[in-house]
Amino acid sequence: MKKTLSFILALGLLLPIAFMMFEPEIADAVAASGEVDVTLTVTEELTLTVPTGAGLVMTAMTMTTTTSYNPAAGADWTVKTNSQDGWKLELKGDNANILAQASPAEAFTDYTEVTANTPETWSVAAGAYEFGFNVDGDGVDTAVWGAGTSCATGTDKKYQGFKGVTAIEVSDDATETSTTGALVSLCVKAEEGSSVYAPNGSYIADVTGTATSTP
Repeated sequence: MKKTLSFILALGLLLPIAFMMFEPEIADAVAASGEVDVTLTVTEELTLTVPTGAGLVMTAMTMTTTTSYNPAAGADWTVKTNSQDGWKLELKGDNANILAQASPAEAFTDYTEVTANTPETWSVAAGAYEFGFNVDGDGVDTAVWGAGTSCATGTDKKYQGFKGVTAIEVSDDATETSTTGALVSLCVKAEEGSSVYAPNGSYIADVTGTATSTP
């Protein structure tokens, strides 16, 4: 009986010690992990706000006032896009010799550059009357188009002529625009040479601007 009681007492003393020794292993947690992908699609968009109102009204030309231009600011196109590839703006006329009147059929010749398709300081030959354009604003290369900001003077601007229905890239950027957009202004100019009169009448030119995202 004494041996049995002693064994029971000894076992009672050892069990708490054994539990304390092995309890940390028993309490260790088993963990598992995983992940989930969160996806978001931002749709690519582009808008172009075209000039509104009466458009560009050029100053009157007479036998003694031989140069015409649009006063003050030009017509403004505003490009907005979230395309991280960027954007470009192109302008084109609806036909050759874009500034014209229908009846009788008369037209100013599209401005002719010394180096084709290269904007230059304005100059018209004595026997010609011509019409050309300039741009300034966001994304416009001032080394190509000049740094002038006044359509009314145009002395520090460079001009070229429209090429019929061929689109001419005038402005671009390699990233998305701000939320206010990129603004590009069109300035136009017409002149008759020293030995010729432009026939009287009302002349109209239709200019189309097209904005696209560029890869």
